[in-house]
Amino acid sequence: MTPMLEAADTSPLISRRVALPTWLVVALACAGQFLVVLDVSVVNVALPSMRTDLGLSTAGLQWVVNAYAIAFAGFMLLGGRAGDLYGRKRMFLVGLGLFTLASLGGGLAQDGWQLLLARAVQGLGAAVLAPSTLTLLTAAVPEGPARARAIATWTAVGAGGGAAGGLVGGALVDVLDWRWVLLINVPVGTVVLAGSLRWLPESRAGDGRRLDLPGALLVTAGLATLAYGISRTESEGWTAAATLVPLVAGLALVGLFLAVEARTPAPLMPLGLFRLRSVASANTAMFLSGSAMFCMWFFMTLYAQNVLGYSPLVAGLALVPSSLAVVLGSKLAPRFLPTLGARTVAVVGALIAAAGFAWQSTMTAHGAYLTSVMGPGILMMLGAGLSATPLAALATSGASPSDAGLVSGLVNTSRTMGGSLGLAVMSTIAATRTAHTGSGVGAEALTEGYALAFRTGTGVLLGGVVLMLLWLPKKISASSVR
Repeated sequence: MTPMLEAADTSPLISRRVALPTWLVVALACAGQFLVVLDVSVVNVALPSMRTDLGLSTAGLQWVVNAYAIAFAGFMLLGGRAGDLYGRKRMFLVGLGLFTLASLGGGLAQDGWQLLLARAVQGLGAAVLAPSTLTLLTAAVPEGPARARAIATWTAVGAGGGAAGGLVGGALVDVLDWRWVLLINVPVGTVVLAGSLRWLPESRAGDGRRLDLPGALLVTAGLATLAYGISRTESEGWTAAATLVPLVAGLALVGLFLAVEARTPAPLMPLGLFRLRSVASANTAMFLSGSAMFCMWFFMTLYAQNVLGYSPLVAGLALVPSSLAVVLGSKLAPRFLPTLGARTVAVVGALIAAAGFAWQSTMTAHGAYLTSVMGPGILMMLGAGLSATPLAALATSGASPSDAGLVSGLVNTSRTMGGSLGLAVMSTIAATRTAHTGSGVGAEALTEGYALAFRTGTGVLLGGVVLMLLWLPKKISASSVR
């Protein structure tokens, strides 16, 4: 462990029976984050096998990913606030337990709807668990360079979980069965649960407020309805009633959520937080970055298997360099923060990622591994790792201790919901292009669709760069945001 993880814990918010090494708190928190993020991507390589076994449609495959991501992002604000009020350790344990049980249910699913239901419950468990991982970490490590390095570790572990999903999923599908991409969470989750129950300290900032359950239901329903409406454009088009009704309903629910939050005495998401420049700008940038980055693993896995003919295991191995690149970027970022500033590091990372997306958009149906998978994948993920750490550090530097869990939940919500809605849009764009290319079937048509999705992602990332330059604070400064 690095020296920063040995710092003594001086936070008044933490109560415990014994003094624990800070690295142990960070290690357990990162283990929980790894499981949560791993499950966003681990199913990607198993999608073709799931489709064959359970008879899922193309839209059904998309919802195997989105059912988890939407429940995850939609309830994460509720999970973050619950941690503030009732204890971060308690919510960590509740979320991890629910996540582990849902993984068991998904692995035993005999029909498509059972799998989708299990994935949604997994997402709910992850939403309760994930905010506590970052809050326990920031409570254990004092603000400053040490915390920046701790956040970099958390980011690297999370990014590594997403990146390792392809390799882990591929190995499990090839050696065992697609069900093990979910069942593997049961023994791992049980071990982490036991260690956390024994060693994690409790941390809370309870003030007697109640949870804003109506707000959580409104924002989740609104975002899920929006994602469903976007997914309908593939088969119905943008002007059909089957598309417009859920789109309008989703926007109305999100608008109602904002109205409720402005009036309730204990809001799930205090809108005043967005008056803090660091919180508002960093979360908006995370939303845009997530909408592109989340799609990378989805389309790269489909391209490797459906176009290049890789097996699930080979597809996972093909993405190992990308997995290492995102971890490297996450660990390099703190070294540049003191000299270059958070905004510059985030912008450089986004530009590197955009270059990778642009390169990937030149893919062909007969592409070579070095130029069509490894090279662009390394650039995309190196840039993702570089930008994620300064954005997470900026987003969490602006909140009071009583709102730490909420802001931590908002960080994950912005990234994951951006990814979920981005995947719905990008999948529709790719499918539409594929359907209008020649016969609409075959490797060439699929490649055209995937390439357009990566070109669109390039534009989104460049838009994010402009936003960062105009809005992000240059440096992380506690005094400027308190």
